Amino acid sequence: MIDLRSDTVTKPTPEMLNAITHAKLGDDVMRDDPTVLRLEEVTAEILGKEAAIYMPSGSMTNQIAVRLHCQPGAEFICETTCHVYNMEQGAFSQLSGVVARPIEAEQGVWRLEQLQSLIRPCDDHQVRTRLLTMENTHNRAGGRVVPYDRVAEICAWAHDSGLVTHLDGARLFNAVVATGIAADQWASHFDTVSVCFSKGLGAPVGSALAGPATLIREAQRHRKLFGGSMRQAGIIAAGALHALENHIDRLAEDHRHARILGEAVNRCEGLSLPGESVDTNIVIFTVDEQLGTAQQVVQRLAEQGVAVLAVAPQLIRAVTHLGITEQDVRQVARAIQEIGSQIAGA
Repeated sequence: MIDLRSDTVTKPTPEMLNAITHAKLGDDVMRDDPTVLRLEEVTAEILGKEAAIYMPSGSMTNQIAVRLHCQPGAEFICETTCHVYNMEQGAFSQLSGVVARPIEAEQGVWRLEQLQSLIRPCDDHQVRTRLLTMENTHNRAGGRVVPYDRVAEICAWAHDSGLVTHLDGARLFNAVVATGIAADQWASHFDTVSVCFSKGLGAPVGSALAGPATLIREAQRHRKLFGGSMRQAGIIAAGALHALENHIDRLAEDHRHARILGEAVNRCEGLSLPGESVDTNIVIFTVDEQLGTAQQVVQRLAEQGVAVLAVAPQLIRAVTHLGITEQDVRQVARAIQEIGSQIAGA
């Protein structure tokens, strides 16, 4: 099976397994696991932040960031289809007493004028608008890179308006490779940044939250509260460190493969890309209702040895990643065209 359900399905490379096997270990709760400490140091350096902290998942880094920036009864602004709002069980309300204000964006990209009137007045009857979050690249927008100038403009407005900013950068390194803009330059516009090691970078486990040292020290307390403190975590941190040091540039290969899939979709009658192009490693495409549902197409592709996900009644997502070859991608492209032809002729 050629598995394009997500870039989280990657397996460690032999070199990564070697790094894991030979990792130096300590007790991270006592803050003496040298591999974890090194991973955090390198992550902070790459993102241009004072400090970083390793956590089991991106959901945890996002939720701890919200908790750090917002007191109970506060509000944060987010995009309607973003991960922190849709894919984390509303944890901001369950765990931290915070409410979200989702604002729809075209293909994951806001216009500044959409946001400028959103900050609540100082009124005892209303929540306090405290935080603006952004996701880049944007998963549900098909791996869209939010343009750098737009990021800078919106974050400048947020800070001038007294808000703090958090970047869900689970796939930030895809944006780095796609644009040539360095990670620390993207991160400079945000008070905190979350990055994931287990997606395109191919590590087995983990994400990190980066920001000011005092804030990251406080994040350590919340990580403990949320059950995210680990002991000899260097075993998994070694995989993340290897990925961070060796797998960023190779993301360009995933992007090239995703464009091949996008071209196949565009050539297939009844299938279409919602956006004009494929920016990074995620291809989301629409199935015309006359051809059936997304789930029906997913099942037909599975019969051809291809695993993808139906993410809405008429939407399918395919994600290229480490371990998927050009030969695999061209085989999937043929399967897409064949399935489209079969359905169109039915």
